[in-house]
Formats: sequence, structure tokens, C-alpha cells
Amino acid sequence: MNLSLKQEDKQFYKELLTIAIPVMVQQLIIVAVQLCDTIMVGALGEEALAAVGAANQIFIVYIDSIFGFLSGVAVFSAQYWGIRDLKALRSLLGLGYGCVFIFGAIATVLVYWQAEFLIGLFTADHLVIALGVKYIRIAVFTYLVGALTFVISYNSRVIAMLKWPTIINALAVALNIFLNWVLIFGHLGCPRLGVEGAAIATLIARIIEFILTMVYVYTSKGHPLRALVREMKFTKKMLKDVFKTAIPVVLNEVLWVLSFTATFAIYGKISAVALAVVQVAMTVTDVFQAIYTGLCNGCTVIIGQALGRGERDMGYQYGKRCLKIACVLNVICTLALILLRGPIIGIYTFPEETNILLSQTLLVYAIAITPKMLAYVYICGILRPGGDTVWSAFFDAGVNWVVQVPMAYISVVVLGLPLPTCIILVACADGIKTICCHMRYRSKKWINVFTGR
Repeated sequence: MNLSLKQEDKQFYKELLTIAIPVMVQQLIIVAVQLCDTIMVGALGEEALAAVGAANQIFIVYIDSIFGFLSGVAVFSAQYWGIRDLKALRSLLGLGYGCVFIFGAIATVLVYWQAEFLIGLFTADHLVIALGVKYIRIAVFTYLVGALTFVISYNSRVIAMLKWPTIINALAVALNIFLNWVLIFGHLGCPRLGVEGAAIATLIARIIEFILTMVYVYTSKGHPLRALVREMKFTKKMLKDVFKTAIPVVLNEVLWVLSFTATFAIYGKISAVALAVVQVAMTVTDVFQAIYTGLCNGCTVIIGQALGRGERDMGYQYGKRCLKIACVLNVICTLALILLRGPIIGIYTFPEETNILLSQTLLVYAIAITPKMLAYVYICGILRPGGDTVWSAFFDAGVNWVVQVPMAYISVVVLGLPLPTCIILVACADGIKTICCHMRYRSKKWINVFTGR
């Protein structure tokens, strides 16, 4: 019995790491670009960094909407792949392509058209708005190709075939960083383009990444995602079933990221310096969040496949193991972020007053990472793959809008508190989420099976 349990544990961790490590690497690569962007753009001044940070918040709203939809689709994809139903998997792939293309095209037009208004939501500084508009009117053309690449990337996680997507992503990031250096500062005979150079670099890298990803899939014989157009057709019933699960996730992601964006905009009311500091702190903590993203994706696939086979108790136990791992990671990441504050601040060329504020803010983020990441693992790694998307959506977004945003507004606008204090009060929302999500997990009401087993 003990031997069997050890073998089962070994198999669990093997499957988890097979998915978690490549996804973690992919996320770290993405964050590396963001980190390089903040360093290089930061060299242009606090206003330039605040402008790119505001533009990136708009992109986050968009890409999180895509992520929410694909997360909903993945609830079905993971369960069908668990029983190796290739026909259903490819139909779901076609559904993903179609919906993402339509949404991406609409978002591209709207953001380009209303660029000045959207950047103006984050700041009243005219220089920041002007720089943000220049950046986003180029970067917006990455929206569509980036989202289509994400469809392949996300489905590659479901089928645990991540080697080449990760390599291609790494190559695209290396190209992005190189082009940033060339175009932002005007090296190798190129003109010095500043924030516009950063946007052009990102656009070129995303187009090449999309082309390489599609070439890889369609030149790989027998690849599960190598679907012909006729194989990607889906029924109205599948569309209805997927939307029933996916729409709550999309609403969750949109409402969550809008609350996050609203909070970021409220911090901007303190000053452009505060906006730049928060942008740096968020990018740094994104490095650590990449680890949890890998964990959540591994949990999603393993729990989803177990439930697809009808193994409800096993799905519950897998969730418990993932939570134990998350608790260990919390301790490691908190200590690491506290110890690395000095070296991180040394990377930037901010004035001394800004450096002190950044040090205080990073310390607060290090403490707040525990409730934030536990809530993240509960919702994205356990409850969603169990099909509990409606409860997760209403609860997650509800706490953000009832607690987080009002707390940010009161602490910044009404009380005029310092930035680090405001962030501590805002983090209370994640503490509430963690407690309530634990109760939901223990109830087992989140467990749903869609394959009929």
C-alpha cells in the first residue's frame, strides 16, 4: 500500500513538473522582456516608464480576457485529452481560434481609435499621455498575432508538449530584447526611437514568434494540434457548453483585471513617481508569480484529466498536494524578494527619494505575495479545472470590487496615505479570498465531470 502510494506520488510530481517547468520558463521569459523594458524605458525617465506601464495595463486587460476564455475551453480540453479524444480536442482548438480572432480584431481597432482616452484613465500628466499614445498605437498591432500564438501555447500545455513552443518563445524574447536595445537607444546606425522603438521591437518579435509556432505545429507529423480546417469545425452544442463554462471565467478575468487596472490608476493619483514605482514592483513580483503560473497550469491539467476519467477523489487529493507546494513556495519567494531588494533597486537610475519608496514598496509586495498567490492557486489551479467557474468568477471579481478597489480609493484619495500603506490595505482582499476559497475547496462542491464518466 505504502509502495503504491509512493509510486503514485512519484507519478504525480513527474506529471506536474513536465507541465509546470516549461510553463514556468515561458512565463519567466515573458517577464524577462517586461523587466528589460522597464530597465531600458526607465533609462528614458520616470514619465516614459509610467507611459509604457499605463499602455501595458490596457494590454493586460485584453490578454487576461483571452486567458479567461482559453481557461474555460481548457476545462473541456484537459478532460477530453484525459481520454484521448482527438476529434473533440481539435474541434475545441477551432473554437478557440475563431473566438480569439474576432475578439482580437475588435480590440485592435478600439484601442487604436481610443488610445488617448485609455491612457488618460491612468494619469493627467500630458507628457505621460503623449508618450503612452505613441507606444500603444504601434504595440496594439501585436494584440491579434499574440493572441493566436497564445491559443497554440495554451493547448500545448493541455497536451504536455511544450518543448518547442518554449524554445520559440525564448528566441522571440531574445530578439525582442536585442531590438529594444537597438531601437530605443539608436544603436547599430538606427535612429533613437525611445518608447516607439520598444513598441516596434515587440511587434516584430511577436510576428516572428507566431510564424515559427505555426511552422512547428504544421511540420510536426502526428502533432495533436496539427488540425485541418475541416477538423476544427464545432457543433452548436459544443459552442453552447463551452460558453456556459468559459463566459464566467472571461467575466472573472475581465472584472479582475479591471479592478487591478483601477487600483493601478488610483495609485497614479499619488504621482507619476508612484506609478513608475508600482510598475517596477509589479514586474519584479511577476518573476515570482511565474513559478505559481507553472504550478497552476500543472494542477489544471492533472486535476482536469483525473476528473475526465471520473476520478473525483483523486482530483481532490491532487488539489491538496498542489496547495502544500504553494505554501512552501510562499516562504521561499517572500524571503527571496526581501533579500533581493537592494540589487533590484541598483539596476535603476532613479533619484534617491524614488529608490527609498521602491524599497518600501518591494517589502510590502514580499509580504502580500502569500495571500495573493494562495488565492491564485485555489481559483486558477483547483476550482476552475474542477468546472467551478461560476462561483469562482462571482467571488473573485466580487471581492476585488467590494473590498480591493474601495480600499485603494479610500486610502489614496480620501486618507492620502503613503503608497506602501495603501498597498498593505489593498492586500486584505486577498486574505479574504484565501479563507473563503479554502472553505469552498473543503466542501467539494467545485468538482464537476463533463465527459460522462
